[in-house]
Amino acid sequence: MTRPVIAVTTSRRSGWRIFPLVALNVALAGGRSVRWDVARDIDIAAIDGVIIGGGDDISPDLYGGHLVTSARLDPARDKMERGIVEASFAAGKPVLGICRGSQMLNVALGGTLHQDAYGVYEDSRHHRTILPRKTVCVEPLTRLAAIAGESPMRVNALHTQAVSDLGRGLRVAARDPGGMIQAIERTRDPFALGVQWHPEHLFYARRQRRLFRALVAAARAARAAEPQLTRVDSEM
Repeated sequence: MTRPVIAVTTSRRSGWRIFPLVALNVALAGGRSVRWDVARDIDIAAIDGVIIGGGDDISPDLYGGHLVTSARLDPARDKMERGIVEASFAAGKPVLGICRGSQMLNVALGGTLHQDAYGVYEDSRHHRTILPRKTVCVEPLTRLAAIAGESPMRVNALHTQAVSDLGRGLRVAARDPGGMIQAIERTRDPFALGVQWHPEHLFYARRQRRLFRALVAAARAARAAEPQLTRVDSEM
């Protein structure tokens, strides 16, 4: 069986830098990647799973919030990714959200965000680094716990926004010691997991690699349940 095809959404500004690293993690997990941004449209039927990548802040217009002056927005990407999440669920495709992608997963399902998350959660330590300096506490009996274990994880952190009210069918999968939500997951299929950190930078950590393996495994299972279709070519 050929490797499952995972579409990876990226920013127009930083996609050239982020996509190769995410693609490496997908390859290590047994999949192959194709880049998806606003300049390229991909048929959802031609892929097996999706990673909604990190990058720009999400416009508060999508969830009824108020704009803060520090926000860096990309409305075209917002529209694209919201549509991808909705289309993925309709087609039974699994989704992994990374940082902004976790937030988009929540917003696409009707949830809201804290734009200034550290202003709300004053006891949450504001690390801004790709190094694993932040502690997150995994909720027991969640899909994340089954994938990566229930013990606390050391992760990185680059975000300023965070999930506030949960979207439809989602539950909290991890928080930091200050109470800020750090991971969310869908309570039913198709597989959907959103993490506030950047596991693609932590490819040397076994528990972080398991996140990509779980996505690829779910994508392989979803493809096995469908008729074979023409697949998009890898950009690796």
